[in-house]
Amino acid sequence: MGLSHSRSQVTQELMDKTGFSAEQIEHLHKRFIYLTGDKPVLSYRDFEKVLDLKLNPIRDKIKNAFFDRRNLRTGTHGYESEINFEQFLIIMSYFRPMGGHMDEENISSCRKDKLRFLFNMYDTDNDSKITLDEYRNVVEELLSGNLHIEKETARSIADGAMLEAASICVGQMEPDQIYEGITFEDFLKIWEGIDIETKMHVRFLNMDTIPSCH
Repeated sequence: MGLSHSRSQVTQELMDKTGFSAEQIEHLHKRFIYLTGDKPVLSYRDFEKVLDLKLNPIRDKIKNAFFDRRNLRTGTHGYESEINFEQFLIIMSYFRPMGGHMDEENISSCRKDKLRFLFNMYDTDNDSKITLDEYRNVVEELLSGNLHIEKETARSIADGAMLEAASICVGQMEPDQIYEGITFEDFLKIWEGIDIETKMHVRFLNMDTIPSCH
């Protein structure tokens, strides 16, 4: 009775922290155990079991995001070497779709959390802005599977996107003005009106059902 109650209490706490239902937490726990080999923590090398992830051009950034202390809400700098199941759930909560029952305030908050997660993936040096070099790196990785696009072409695409970002966020720039990089506030402006749901999914974890954000 006591053990059952304790498990129930832990599950409820996880539900409150992440928005997942008890059924979905159980499903994710099975996936977690599969990845870890029944260990209590998940390490970077455990992602080798995720076959779909091997095909993703930004797989290293996705892996890093799971251990980024900014995403784990445990700090503002650095990475953990391993994460436990609760931390795994916290990361997975960023991928939950926004439900139709949500009010505007909750939708805005949920969307902002998702975009913060993406921003952290691109801001690899953790200086609170996405520089041209960081953006070039992302574009080059995304286009790396296309043999018809050379590295210089990918760089030109990134440079053009950065100029567009500057025009959106700064407006008309002076000839000698330098755009130092995309801040999170800039990032929110750039993504305004864009469907975030199609950009963030968990297919590489073979999730059949995931709940709405709360």
